[in-house]
Amino acid sequence: MNPIMDIPSKFPRWIEPAEVDLVKAEALAKELNISLPLAQLLFRRGICTFDEAKKFFRPSLSDLHDPFLMKDMDRAVERLMRALDNNERIMIYGDYDVDGTTSVALVYSFLSTFYSNLLYYIPDRYKEGYGVSLQGMHFAKEKEVDLIISLDCGIKSFAAINLCNELGMDFIVCDHHKPDESSLPPAYAVLDAKRSDCNYPYKELSGCGVGFKLLTALCQKTNRPFDTLLPFMDLVVISIAADIVPITGENRVLAYHGLKQLNASSRVGIRALIKVAGFKKDLNISNVVFGLAPRINAAGRIDHAFGALELLLEQDETLVTDRANQVDDLNSSRKDFDQRITEEALAMIEAEGQANARTTVLFKEDWHKGVIGIVASRCIEKYYRPTIILTESHGLVTGSARSVRNFDLHEAISQCEDLLEQFGGHMYAAGLTLKKENLPAFKKKFELVVAASIEENMLLASLEIDEEIPLSRITDKFFQIVEQMAPFGPGNMQPTFVVRNVKAKAVRLLKEQHLKFEVCCPNTGQRIAAIGFQMAEFYKAVDEGKSFDLCFQIQENEYLGKKTLQLLVKDIKFVEDL
Repeated sequence: MNPIMDIPSKFPRWIEPAEVDLVKAEALAKELNISLPLAQLLFRRGICTFDEAKKFFRPSLSDLHDPFLMKDMDRAVERLMRALDNNERIMIYGDYDVDGTTSVALVYSFLSTFYSNLLYYIPDRYKEGYGVSLQGMHFAKEKEVDLIISLDCGIKSFAAINLCNELGMDFIVCDHHKPDESSLPPAYAVLDAKRSDCNYPYKELSGCGVGFKLLTALCQKTNRPFDTLLPFMDLVVISIAADIVPITGENRVLAYHGLKQLNASSRVGIRALIKVAGFKKDLNISNVVFGLAPRINAAGRIDHAFGALELLLEQDETLVTDRANQVDDLNSSRKDFDQRITEEALAMIEAEGQANARTTVLFKEDWHKGVIGIVASRCIEKYYRPTIILTESHGLVTGSARSVRNFDLHEAISQCEDLLEQFGGHMYAAGLTLKKENLPAFKKKFELVVAASIEENMLLASLEIDEEIPLSRITDKFFQIVEQMAPFGPGNMQPTFVVRNVKAKAVRLLKEQHLKFEVCCPNTGQRIAAIGFQMAEFYKAVDEGKSFDLCFQIQENEYLGKKTLQLLVKDIKFVEDL
């Protein structure tokens, strides 16, 4: 056995690019004046005509859908306008994650530009749990609230909304999670594009996106220019990035223009957050996901989301630095919890003999509730399968679930509904609560449900290749066109390319963990710099001159003011010498 060939790839499964109609791709390439590989790249993303390409590369706010296409929007706006006209007290209620926090900041800060009888509320993750809480409804009644608008939650909050009605308050739900198939909560209006009776053309808005559509509809009905909403789009793009919703359709338009607003934001809290995150250039979606979102999230995970919300709403520049530093400190604490619990969880998988199961379901009563979703994702990085991490809260077992590529986690959990107190979420992420005595039965049933429906290839970490290209194709012009495909994210991931049978020169290790080298094409002698983070295990084989297939993304590297193209290595597969 050749020891070089035994070096495992980061991704056991490389998904080769789908075939496209070459004749049509060539025609599109000619019409757009781009290379054939770029045209094929567009085809694989469903962009097959000049007009589709124009909309894709130049997202326009005019492409946003009429908000009144959403079921109940007319009722929601009518009730909100009545509250504004009669000076009723309005409470903006949101979830404690990034989507919920930005949603509250969006609706509260926009309404407060012309209306003052407002207050906001975010539940305590540990005392009240997910969704609209009974405690929150009693708080609203004490504050003499007339109308409550929930954001990023509420679609399954039957008990709380029933209580709200009994207490004489009206309720508008703005949510984007899956409703119950049989019924909706008894709210005055329910805005959720995933309602079975809702014909809204785009189903993947974030919670903040639904709030944005409500405000758009309000502007239409009250003759306010749409442009008055533009300064608030920085909050929308943060929600889109953090909630990992597809960056397609309307979300692409909102993200594209939201990034422009974010990078020009006059919101002092966001500027302070960007500073503590260490960003000095314009932000992209990845910067938001890995830089801003974890800090906003940390407030609700470790303490209370009010800290992050107040930072987003703060207008006093003398106060935002301290608030941003507090959020940054909470994020550091979150990392410590995350690392410790992940180590414990991975050890438990081995100790409990779950290494060969189709699922991971782990419970420990003292795990920190605020980081178990992150821990579930970390476990999937090691053992690639649907994972649920559980802890104890108020006498019940509660947890977060994460899925693998193409497996509907929400559907699998729904088949175990008889053992649960409540659950909700998406295809790839969900939350659930159950009684402790039901945990053994749930673990067994969840494993059986997943084992019966998951395909073997779903249990292999995969890397999707967009295009196979020669090194000679990687030019400044090629890169510039690829960059115009941004913003990148689910549904429009940054293109990943492969070159075959290449070798490396000038190989070295950076900080004993990062692989740096030049890719060399044996036929042409062309070279281009490449870097593979956390890929030290490939160093010896690459340095020995073995041929390999290289999977990569293209990026721009700037050093001493000079910009050059560089390949960001995603994976390496060695090939036998010919």
